[in-house]
Amino acid sequence: MIQEAEYKKRRDRLASKLSKNSLAVVFSADHKTRSNDTEYPFRQNSNFYYLSGFLEDKSCLVFVKTKTAVRTILFVRKKDKTQELWNGKRLGKKEAKKRFLVDEVYEYEDLNAMIKEFAPEANVLHYDFNEQDSKVKLLKKYAKNTKLYKNIATPIGKMRLIKSDSEISLIKKALSITKEAHHRAMRMSSEVKYEYELQAEIEYVFKKNGAYSDAYTSIVACANAANTLHYVSNDKELVDGKLILIDAGCEYEYYASDVTRSIPVSGKFTEAQKELYEMVLGVELAIIDMIKPNVKRSDLQKKSEELLCKGMIELGVLKGDYKKLLKNKAHKKYYPHGIGHWMGLDVHDQCPYKDEKGEEIPLKAGMVMTIEPGLYIDEKDKTAPKKYRGIGIRIEDDVLVTPEGRENLSLSIAKTIEEIQNVTVRNK
Repeated sequence: MIQEAEYKKRRDRLASKLSKNSLAVVFSADHKTRSNDTEYPFRQNSNFYYLSGFLEDKSCLVFVKTKTAVRTILFVRKKDKTQELWNGKRLGKKEAKKRFLVDEVYEYEDLNAMIKEFAPEANVLHYDFNEQDSKVKLLKKYAKNTKLYKNIATPIGKMRLIKSDSEISLIKKALSITKEAHHRAMRMSSEVKYEYELQAEIEYVFKKNGAYSDAYTSIVACANAANTLHYVSNDKELVDGKLILIDAGCEYEYYASDVTRSIPVSGKFTEAQKELYEMVLGVELAIIDMIKPNVKRSDLQKKSEELLCKGMIELGVLKGDYKKLLKNKAHKKYYPHGIGHWMGLDVHDQCPYKDEKGEEIPLKAGMVMTIEPGLYIDEKDKTAPKKYRGIGIRIEDDVLVTPEGRENLSLSIAKTIEEIQNVTVRNK
């Protein structure tokens, strides 16, 4: 759990980055309609949560910065017994003043009046450029002297790049639950009939362990379905002798995990599956071994493409001269995506990959990224060896950059052929 002192430290750090004579506003998320009068489960805006740890809607953080000082103001919903009867207790202004280390607390209903007071004095307005138009119009309506608009998501994203010890602990907790879920799926793969049954087993483990949400919609893709990168229907039958690509991770106290394993339905890999799997695994291990401070993500991408291209030539998936194939990006037919992404409060963390000058940001200690090489050979691809057609493999781990190199946070989740087969046959 992250303490209030850490949230305050984040707010103070953000305040130091704001322009003088400026107004900065960070809104909470809103409830989203699912259909008619029903709503999706509420999920707080990640940037608002990063700065406050507050889980209610209709709340807002406001920073008023002059040449000499900064005021930090939190707006929360007022107490309402009728609404609380239907929708749950609210913290309210009185308790919020006790809990949050901010300068002032007001009710959300006062926000319009306060914006009307502060905005005319602001030369610069900081807000999230992806915010709802209705909220932005409110800000701009009164910001009559504003000469410059800045996206507040940019400095927050830079802050979120480097994880604190408490954030890393939460990611590790999420991964410990995700480990149990993947291992359960491995043990159940030959016991159930459909992809959605395995998905249910995975998400049961998430909720049973206090991870009330998945970090993204789970992918459980058997056989050729694995060659659809964002396959989420999970409605096909599990076929003996085929592989299942499982891309699933839970979210624990708002921190994500993101792990992919490719496992055999029957519990044992065929020879063709082993050949492709070992090649992809070798690439993944080589890329993880490259991770250390000052290495660039583009270096990892380039190396992964070189290794996969070479591996595909050796297996006969690609034919021709290595340098020509690589130059012509022939390998992209089978490896169309990136090597990985930032991960944290969002599974695809809202953090920059380039700085203000457009130059790539190198790896630094405290960053967490996924490493996920893949190989996807469609069942109708007549240019590939017949024994490999219909096989899709992705192997993904979550890696922390350390001062000395790296720590694979998901290392204990079975990954080698031997490890997967050992877990798969356990208790059978």
